[in-house]
Amino acid sequence: MNLLDRNNRSTIVLLVIGIMVQIVTYAIVPDNPLALVSALFGVCSVVLCAEGKWLTFFFGFGQILTYTYLCWLERFYAGIAMNSFYFLSQIYGIYSWRRLMKENNNTSSPAETIPFRRLRPVVFLSVCIGLTVLSVLVGYLLQRFTNDSQPYLDALTTVPAIGAQILMVLAYREQWLIWLAIDLLYVVMWWQAESYCMVAQYLFWCINATYGMIRWSR
Repeated sequence: MNLLDRNNRSTIVLLVIGIMVQIVTYAIVPDNPLALVSALFGVCSVVLCAEGKWLTFFFGFGQILTYTYLCWLERFYAGIAMNSFYFLSQIYGIYSWRRLMKENNNTSSPAETIPFRRLRPVVFLSVCIGLTVLSVLVGYLLQRFTNDSQPYLDALTTVPAIGAQILMVLAYREQWLIWLAIDLLYVVMWWQAESYCMVAQYLFWCINATYGMIRWSR
């Protein structure tokens, strides 16, 4: 199945909308050019992830490198640590998704789609409680021992993101509920940082997370 065939019109539409949102936002409210580059990488990565295509990881590498530098500029230290984890998980994710595709008697082409998994409700609830408690602890440590500009918001967007990334690498659909909550918090964080390309990116990611949950629930 080709990435751009007629059965993937939803993918094309989302990509076009996401890219146009970033370009228009940058044109209206000029920002660090790297924020635009990072956002464009991010748009491609999350849309392909929603479609279950492991080509997502290649765009993910570009987004991680650029976003890490932006976090450094804004002193979002938990975000920097998170992206270090993301980088390693991207490498494992390529292996994991290809293995799942082969086990499903599919090909390992980057344009092919992986089989999706589901968590039991009690397991998902336990994951959410654990991530919330750990986020509060990390927020306290950031406030106490660093000059992080938004310690608790930084923690609440970092710790759950690590959990969601693990679920993504393992191909569990519940990742999208966590990503949606995280993306809403990111909108607030980057709005306060006055980085509107990042705000536009995460608003789009909220839409994509909703689409991803629907897509992975079929």
